[in-house]
Formats: sequence, structure tokens, C-alpha cells
Amino acid sequence: MRLKPVIYLLIFLIAFTGCLQNDETADSKTNFTEISLNSTLNSTQLIVDDFGYAISLNSTPERIISLAPSNTEILYALGVGDKVVAVTDYCNFPPEAKNKTKIGGYSTVNVEKVISLNPDLVVASYGNGKETVEFLRNYVPVIALNPQNLSDVMKDIELLGRATGQEENATKIIEMMREKIKEIKKRHKPNESRELKVAHILWHDPIWVSGKNTFIDEIITIAGGENVFDFEGWRIVSEEDLIEKNPDVIIVNAGTGMSKGRNIIYEEVMNLRIKAVDEGHVYTIDPDIISRPSYRLVYALEEIANILNEVKSNVSEIEN
Repeated sequence: MRLKPVIYLLIFLIAFTGCLQNDETADSKTNFTEISLNSTLNSTQLIVDDFGYAISLNSTPERIISLAPSNTEILYALGVGDKVVAVTDYCNFPPEAKNKTKIGGYSTVNVEKVISLNPDLVVASYGNGKETVEFLRNYVPVIALNPQNLSDVMKDIELLGRATGQEENATKIIEMMREKIKEIKKRHKPNESRELKVAHILWHDPIWVSGKNTFIDEIITIAGGENVFDFEGWRIVSEEDLIEKNPDVIIVNAGTGMSKGRNIIYEEVMNLRIKAVDEGHVYTIDPDIISRPSYRLVYALEEIANILNEVKSNVSEIEN
């Protein structure tokens, strides 16, 4: 059956990236609602999430549920992992997150279970589905995230830092991200030579690639490469499309594209007769660090920058 991997791939695109926009999301930004947590403090702060909803926070949440792997990573990095009472089946980082109560898949959230756990705060994501998020808002406080780029990820880290009373830790994480981005930008000198043409492949049957206005495209650009695909978002391309673009470097998600195991995508790509394959410039990358909009995107950036610098060095040696 060829349908199963395709279905998993579609879930992967929506679930782990959580960044595909549509008109419904844009419309939701005009609908403001206010949700009050149980008041234990006199002061109140207003949080506006990525869906445009204003949430009134009267106390620091003590019971948090995360509905996305990226959210879980950020919450633990902020230092509130002990307050996370439940996560999705896909939340595997840090390792201790795997021991938390599960509330279903990323796009198949068990809303009844979420409500029954009596959370002070649910941190949702666009990939959970608008209907799921809107339903939960009727019963529990929800902050929904939908970052489109690295700046948005940092903004959401700051937002969750304020919501959980961890502003200082949020600032430290954001500073770390900015420093890594700054360091990598310093390494790259655009005038030295032409940009390496790069393709990022996240599935092989059919071939799914990352286009423009994705955080993966931003990572490729900062790392010193040029995305060979100039369409918006993630799309299916043919082998002929890939051969025509003739990338210098191909980055593929390791394992199955969504989990560890045999490097299926890499093996399939290596069968193509294309420049990057012939010259040995096909590389694997952990799908968790490149496909989740959390602070770990800067580690993917660092890895891709190292790959491109290595390729540039090899090309320079050959040309000289």
C-alpha cells in the first residue's frame, strides 16, 4: 500500500511544522476573546496568542498541557517541565517528556481527556486544527501558537515565558538563539562566491520539499545557501523538477522523515542521477530539530551551515 506513507507525510507537514497558514487562521485573528484563569493574584496580565486571542492571566499556571512537540520543548527549556501534566504521543524531547500522560496524537487530540485533566493552561498549535482549539477554549484556558519564522519562534518563547512566570529564562533562550544566528551570519560572506543551491527533502514517495516563506527556507538562507524551489510553503515535486533544479546540496530528513530508523529518504534520493548525488553532497538531518518550530531550530541552522561551509571548501579546493 503506497497510501500509508503519504498520509503520514501529510500529518507530518501539518503536525510537526505547525506553520501552514490559510484564510481561516487569518480570519480568526479578528476574533478576540478573553479567558480568565482561577484568580489567586491581584495583578493581571494580558497575553495575545498567535490566533489573535487575548488571554487574561491572573495566576501562574500549575497544570499545563502541551499539544505540540515544539511547545513541549519550549516549556521544558523554560524550566516548567514539572508543571507539564500531559503531552502528545509525539512529544519525545527532552526524554523525560515521554513519561508524561498522553492526550493523543498531534492532529488527533483527545479533547475530553484534556478537559478531564483540569489544566490551568493548554498550549496549542495551528496543527491541532482550528476546531479542536476553539472547542477547548470553551472549557480551559488556551494559548495557541503558529510561528512562521525564527523571529516568530523567539516571540512565542517570550510569550510563554510571560505566561508561565519564566521571563528571565525566556530571555536567556532568545539570547542564545540570537547569538547562534549572529555567529553563523558572520561566517557567511556572500561576495566570496555564488550561493550553493540547496534542496530540502522531507519525503520521497512522492517527493515533498520545502519552498519559500518557511522557516526551513530561512535557515538555508542564513546558512549561506539558496533554496532552489521558489514556490510558497511545502509542495510535491517530480524527479524531473528536482533534476531540472540541479541542486548543489540536498538535505534530507533522517530515518523515516518523522522518526528514527533506516534512512529511507536518503536511500531513495541516492538512486537519482543528479549533481548533488554524483558529487556526494547529500546529507541527513534529524527531522526533530529541523521540522519543529522550537529553539532547537538554531541547532539545525548550525548543522546546515557547517555542511554548506564544508561543501564550499571542497569546491574551492577543486577549482584551485
